[in-house]
Amino acid sequence: MQVLSIQSQVAYGHAGNSSAVFPLQRLGVDVWPVNTVGFSNHSGYGVWRGTVYEASQVADVVTGVAERGVLPGIDAVLSGYQGSPDIGEVILDAVEQVKAANPRAVYCADPVIGDRGRGVYVRPGIAELMRDRIVPAADLTTPNQFELELLAGGPVGTLDELLDAVAALRARGPRTVLVTSVEVLDPGGDTISMVGVDPSGAYVVTTPMLTMKVVAGSGDATTAMFLGRMLQSGMDLPGSLERVASSIFGVLDHTRRTDAAEMELVAAQDVIANPPTEFAVERLV
Repeated sequence: MQVLSIQSQVAYGHAGNSSAVFPLQRLGVDVWPVNTVGFSNHSGYGVWRGTVYEASQVADVVTGVAERGVLPGIDAVLSGYQGSPDIGEVILDAVEQVKAANPRAVYCADPVIGDRGRGVYVRPGIAELMRDRIVPAADLTTPNQFELELLAGGPVGTLDELLDAVAALRARGPRTVLVTSVEVLDPGGDTISMVGVDPSGAYVVTTPMLTMKVVAGSGDATTAMFLGRMLQSGMDLPGSLERVASSIFGVLDHTRRTDAAEMELVAAQDVIANPPTEFAVERLV
């Protein structure tokens, strides 16, 4: 399996490609990372150094990869945080190139816009790009609940509203939608869920809510592991959802217990490849 991953990169910590590449590799997937930004650390620290790359620079790297003749062997394109709308257009062009070379390839888009508490944290124009161009082009998309509300254009306060919002997204293009960090199923906040929907149905998996000081990059890692599991399983949504939920919970629980400032992806790598089957998937519809 081979994945072309086009997203941000940080020198310290885990976000974007710095959060997605290792989990995919630990699952046995080759990854060709193309970075859209080069930052010292993720923006959650409030202060960082580095630069957003010009769209032409990102496109040049994609061209160089294509010149190696590897596009027919790429099984998926993965995208996440995008530093500018122009970079989004480069990503969409890369998806077209890969799918022309391998019609079986899929595009997995993590529509990074923001989250509860922080609100929207991307540059102006990115949210609209995600809604109007990126998500419709995707085969799989992985918004969190906050992003789902923005993309679908309405609040999500109940399970029915969640499923309606997912249906609205799927009607615009993606075959599969994974909603991460679903909170509406437990207003008390003791648990958190992920809901996945594809043509076979809607599924939910629930884990305990962990109280911890850092979750930065967890969405990037979740999307990467989900894509890897889906590719390996022939797009088995419930099976992939079960493994990913167990894996990301294991990583975050290890991070919580060690009181680390960043996700302990390397130290907890065994649960990425061989997650304990602690959390069962239930069918919703």
